[in-house]
Amino acid sequence: MRFGRRRIYSFTHNYKHMKSYFDSDNNSNIDTYEYGDDYISVRFKDGSVYTYTYMSAGSGAIEEMKRLADCGDGLNSYISRYKPPYQSKT
Repeated sequence: MRFGRRRIYSFTHNYKHMKSYFDSDNNSNIDTYEYGDDYISVRFKDGSVYTYTYMSAGSGAIEEMKRLADCGDGLNSYISRYKPPYQSKT
């Protein structure tokens, strides 16, 4: 039986580098976001921060979420529609 390596994520930083979400339609619950190679953290207007990772949601979902975040449109709809599993919530 093989056991894969498990990557441990520690998101204890204070999200200093979060970018404002453009929201071209002005109808989103997303306030800010930041991402790295294999994760995206999304802060909603209620103050909650969800971090999605390759491990929790899959690389395809994370890359699509990064693309939508940079476009400033569709990220909130994507999260609402597909409900990708998150790694952590603060």
